[in-house]
Amino acid sequence: MMNKLKQNLQQNLLTVGSWVTLGHQSIIEIMATAGFDWLTIDLEHSVITIKEAQNLIALIQANNMQALVRVSKNEEVIIKRVLDAGADGIIVPMIKNADEARMAVDFAKYPPEGKRGVGLARAQKYGIGFDEYKNKLNNDLVIIAQIEHIEAVDNLEEILSVPGIDGIIIGPYDLSGSMNKPGQFDDPDVKEAIQRVEKVCKKMNKPLGFHVIQPDAVELKQRIDLGYTFLAFSLDFLFLGEKAREEMKKIK
Repeated sequence: MMNKLKQNLQQNLLTVGSWVTLGHQSIIEIMATAGFDWLTIDLEHSVITIKEAQNLIALIQANNMQALVRVSKNEEVIIKRVLDAGADGIIVPMIKNADEARMAVDFAKYPPEGKRGVGLARAQKYGIGFDEYKNKLNNDLVIIAQIEHIEAVDNLEEILSVPGIDGIIIGPYDLSGSMNKPGQFDDPDVKEAIQRVEKVCKKMNKPLGFHVIQPDAVELKQRIDLGYTFLAFSLDFLFLGEKAREEMKKIK
């Protein structure tokens, strides 16, 4: 049976997840109480190791959420390792064109759909579950292309047409940075680029994803109202830090 996240992506239904950068089991256990559908372990901008990632993947899954990994780059070995560690899917940064999207699929899927080498690790139940995993890979694996460069916006239709790409997620900081306007989300050119992504996804009936960085439910709701269905809501240290600062400000 297809997992819920894959099913929701295929049907373009709303899911809300969050980002994990602090590699401790307590973070997962605390965030599991909030009702997220999925959590993404960030290997691009954190000090989380592959060993820690495997433990976090298992813990996320044990708490009835899908475990995604934002890999460090679109590279064969890291994609293979996190999937062998049992991740339900990957978010691949800085995909700029269809060729790079195809590379990500090749690195993630076994032949004939891809070119991934076979290992027997946690995902394959250490050798006794290879056939089961092979079927799961075909039915359940989630591959999200991160749209965080203006070239990706220009090539979005081609990226979304690559078989095996389940959806996209806009990385707003890097997208604005690629336009030499890092963090300037109110800039007309940055806004227009994001609107172009929205139009293409809606035209193709593909899941529209965004990472809402600030832990602000009002902004999250705005994205939902705009038609976003694959939403990453803030990240662990901002939830922690914003609440601490907010409450301390009240007594100072």
